[in-house]
Amino acid sequence: MGVIITGTGSYIPSGIEKNEDFVKHEFLDTEGQPFSHPNNVIIEKFQGITGIGERRYAKDHLTSSDLAFFAAERAIADADIDPESIDYIIVAHNFGDVKKGQAQSDILPCLASRVKHSLRIKNPQCVAYDILFGCPGWIEGVTQAQAFIKSGLAKRCLVIGSETLSRVLDKHDRDSMIYSDGAGAAIVEHSDTEDGILGRTTASYTYDEAYYLFFGRSNNQDLSQDTRYLKMHGRKIYEFALTNVPNAMKLALDNAGVGLDQVKKIFIHQANEKMDEAILKRLYRLCDTPIPENVMPMSIQTLGNSSVATVPTLFDMVRKGQYEQHQVNKGDIIMFASVGGGMHINAIVYKY
Repeated sequence: MGVIITGTGSYIPSGIEKNEDFVKHEFLDTEGQPFSHPNNVIIEKFQGITGIGERRYAKDHLTSSDLAFFAAERAIADADIDPESIDYIIVAHNFGDVKKGQAQSDILPCLASRVKHSLRIKNPQCVAYDILFGCPGWIEGVTQAQAFIKSGLAKRCLVIGSETLSRVLDKHDRDSMIYSDGAGAAIVEHSDTEDGILGRTTASYTYDEAYYLFFGRSNNQDLSQDTRYLKMHGRKIYEFALTNVPNAMKLALDNAGVGLDQVKKIFIHQANEKMDEAILKRLYRLCDTPIPENVMPMSIQTLGNSSVATVPTLFDMVRKGQYEQHQVNKGDIIMFASVGGGMHINAIVYKY
């Protein structure tokens, strides 16, 4: 029995925030002091490291659950299924619904319940719940869907990753330029073939690493000390990822009984262009395999880092021919991998 993805959908917000839009921002260090370099230098260095030239922000009236609903509708249409036949709706996010201009998160009811309500699904046996797992949340949702299906508890699941990071960033922090909004979804279901998920791995590193990503106060110390924003220890995350993500990906390959030379595409969390490229080099070196051309599609240059949404949106766009030089074909072996707040790492080896 296989567990396969039969449909995908994504929602890419229409609001484009370009790097030059940050020129007039007041960037401050953690002590609340301005930097010695002007903003154009800060932005140039930022793009050189992250690869990000622009990112997407959701329209003011939309929340994360709205974006999740839009992506879900498209995945359901792509799979050509009856929404009433869905057994589980799993929504991965990190901050719930945060309305524009507000600091309070709203997760009552959970976002999955909101998506089910918006889809107008009547079936009470369709179970809707959220997963908080940092940036690897969507991949972990797919892993949970596989477990439900393999155990016989479900035949069909809807897994969504949605986030509006633009609502929780500190505009006085240089790192705020990384973050963006978006949503991606997939229908995961039972198959009589042996295609689909071949192997996987998940790990949580919390002894020293739990707070590499955290909620902290603004760099502008004149603002309310009670309001918290998304913060990170970027250098620590970079060093952590370079060692641990390739190892996790290698373990997933071993669990699947697949060689890296068989992998056609790697869909990795779009966190930082240089970091992802370094992870790729470490992985191929670890497996003593040359890196093929065009194995790792990237969306971070124009879409930024939308956390749980980066992998499913990228996969959806490649599936649907929206990236030149990148496509997936029947029988291809591909990988999904992510690292993020927690610190969590996961990877899936998948036969398309």
